Amino acid sequence: MSESVDATTRSGVPALGYGAANVGNLFRALTDDEAWAVLDAAWESGIRLYDTAPHYGLGLSERRLGAFLQTKPRDEYVLSTKAGRLLRPNPGHVAGGLDTDNDFFVPDDLQRVWDFSDAGIRASLDESRERLGIERIDILYLHDPERHDLDLALSEAFPALEALRAEGEVGRIGIGSMTAAALTAAVRSADLDTIMVAGRYTLLEQPAAADVIPACAERGTDIVAASVFNSGLLAQSEPRRDGRYEYGALPEELWQRLTRIADICRAHGVPLPAAAIQYPLQSPVVTSVVVGGSRPEQLRQNAQLAALDIPADLWRELAAEALIPS
Repeated sequence: MSESVDATTRSGVPALGYGAANVGNLFRALTDDEAWAVLDAAWESGIRLYDTAPHYGLGLSERRLGAFLQTKPRDEYVLSTKAGRLLRPNPGHVAGGLDTDNDFFVPDDLQRVWDFSDAGIRASLDESRERLGIERIDILYLHDPERHDLDLALSEAFPALEALRAEGEVGRIGIGSMTAAALTAAVRSADLDTIMVAGRYTLLEQPAAADVIPACAERGTDIVAASVFNSGLLAQSEPRRDGRYEYGALPEELWQRLTRIADICRAHGVPLPAAAIQYPLQSPVVTSVVVGGSRPEQLRQNAQLAALDIPADLWRELAAEALIPS
């Protein structure tokens, strides 16, 4: 049998985490009580890694997550947030306006302002601490630098993160991105502890396997895998042809690949979502998998799927059919 995900850690980072974009009202609005119930379900399910960002709900995710975690012993969880986008007043805000262009159902009274300078990175950390109400940030990622200026990130932002780590202001530093080229460039150019790979190393697709994972292995950099359900395609055992793929329709080639993976999982008696959660951890450089969720039952189910024993023969058959790297 292969090892299931449990509360054990690699490099001090819990194996299963919660990505808190949903409590920032991603895709749909949650009340404060609903968001608390989601976080409570995550905690009660044994999840001890929590990831957020200023980007998520224009600070709402950080405020809600911080309020919740302030009720827990600080040494019992790992907390990560992100830098690179500052939140500033939005001069174009009108009453009733929402941030739905970014898929967050929150008032758009603030706007995101890119700032990769040393002062900007430090301001981002300080402002995240204030929103969270928590001083100690275990991991600070630079968020989506390729969407602004990757060269500037390499020359200014990552040195700023390295300085914060050297000063003891943060424990670990890294990059969070869904672009393999940006992840590889960052790992090879900066002294990073941990990177968050979003959607680029999943059961369905592994573009990070070509360059990102070898670079991390060479540099001693850990990986936290996020968006492991591929926009929800892997979130249920019976895939749907009309499922969303990133920002468009699902290509036929990927649909054929998805149905074959689902068939193999079914033959081994393994729910597809369980395989999706546990697959990234088959790599020795992946320390953790972060999953989202906007309902308590989703968090409970994900924790159960993460703990399910999966036969090693499943991975061998997937590799034999070139559905995952051998």
